Amino acid sequence: MDLFQPTTHAIHIGADDLPFVDAPSGEKLKVLHALEKEGMWIVETIFPAGYEVQTHRHTGAVWAYTVSGAWQYKEYDFVNRAGSFLYEPANSVHTLMAVEDDTRVWFQIFGANLNLDEHGNVASITDARSALLGYYWMCEQAGLPRPNVITDIEV
Repeated sequence: MDLFQPTTHAIHIGADDLPFVDAPSGEKLKVLHALEKEGMWIVETIFPAGYEVQTHRHTGAVWAYTVSGAWQYKEYDFVNRAGSFLYEPANSVHTLMAVEDDTRVWFQIFGANLNLDEHGNVASITDARSALLGYYWMCEQAGLPRPNVITDIEV
């Protein structure tokens, strides 16, 4: 749905309509929705056991739903398992770590993801635009056609 236009009609994306691609950092990823004007992006990821996401902080709220497997934040004691729902307020800092293989999680993110170095400085930034462009690039590298992501981002 490139160049998403507001509509009163439902837009359906089937389970197999968008491919998972192997990200350079080791997880599998697909971008479901990326709206730059709203600063919102939705991704689904599959992590292998032991995988760690760089410590980061979000500029907006994040909602996460665990489909399968288990993961946790190094900074907290709880473990997110299949069926778990997690809300992260803006500015929370955490380091995601997959506990089990094939840990599949759906994230809805508002704002940017500020990736932090070991001193707490911003090392890189991911937002709706960069997530979408990265996904398109990974699909191209895998020999896949450009997926039909719901987006308002012109490329």
